[in-house]
Amino acid sequence: MKYRFLGRTGLEVSPLALGTMTFGREADEPTSRRVLDTFADAGGNFVDTADVYNGGASEEILGRWLKGRRDDVVVATKVRYNASEGPNTQGLSRRRIIAAVEESLRRLETDYIDLYQIHAWDPMVPLEETLSTLDGLVRSGKVRYIGASNVTASQLQKAVDLSRGNGWEPFRSLQPLYNLLDRDAELELFDVCRAEGLGVVAWSPLRGGWLTGRMRRADGAPAPGTRVETAEKLGWGESWSAYAAEERTWRILDTLDEIAGERSRPVPQVALAWLLAQPDLTAPIVGARDAGQLAELLPVTEWALSEDELARLDEASAIRVPYPYSEIAKGAAGR
Repeated sequence: MKYRFLGRTGLEVSPLALGTMTFGREADEPTSRRVLDTFADAGGNFVDTADVYNGGASEEILGRWLKGRRDDVVVATKVRYNASEGPNTQGLSRRRIIAAVEESLRRLETDYIDLYQIHAWDPMVPLEETLSTLDGLVRSGKVRYIGASNVTASQLQKAVDLSRGNGWEPFRSLQPLYNLLDRDAELELFDVCRAEGLGVVAWSPLRGGWLTGRMRRADGAPAPGTRVETAEKLGWGESWSAYAAEERTWRILDTLDEIAGERSRPVPQVALAWLLAQPDLTAPIVGARDAGQLAELLPVTEWALSEDELARLDEASAIRVPYPYSEIAKGAAGR
């Protein structure tokens, strides 16, 4: 793999990040270790987890695998949520962050975290408290870089500006929802990342199975045994109901099928290839239930879509631009 810098930093990461949400849930520890080995053998060095994934099991499995290879891996984890109930077990207060980072370090069996990310905005805690605490973690050496996930553009810009004004370590990356079905991050978030030098690490690049070639309009329901089927039962964001009624969804899936057939490539690789061609993106986070599923995705780093293929996917996945972005676009086009 050809490595990329994470935003405006000197940290080199693989063009695919490995997501570990399945570890300790769909994938037991031996299966998870095979997934990690497959990723590392292909040149992948960027692994993303979170303290909340499966009650900490994801971090624990990753930590045991890291022994003897820690310096070769860029480890990213997150803080914000917790399965525990009660005061001071959630959020981004100083107390919670300090407790959470110590817990993550213990589970990961390491003395530092490469990229520590807030999992989402916390409206109940002063931003100064969160950012100054994260800055202290960087200064202590327990964390190398900090990032954000699931924030608005105004929240992200406010955080960057506040850190700059106080001389604190700024966010160096953003982890947004981004894929062919979900392109809203392009409206403002990417503008902030571009201007401020943040890397972009996209979560759900295949939208929970929607962009794998298994969903068919004629079926009228998600394919059995898929994450989309589970999402429909549990009300998750990638549910059948969330996308099936949109003609745009099937236009995207039809275009993916066409290009995959023309290229003799699996549909998921085509969806990932589109992401890898986006100039604002550092790496999509790919997850897998087993090593075979991951192995099917990894060859995407060895080829690229043509300009014509990218244009076809851009057109199929184009989003309705709401006001005021539509007026701004008109003004820019007229100059």
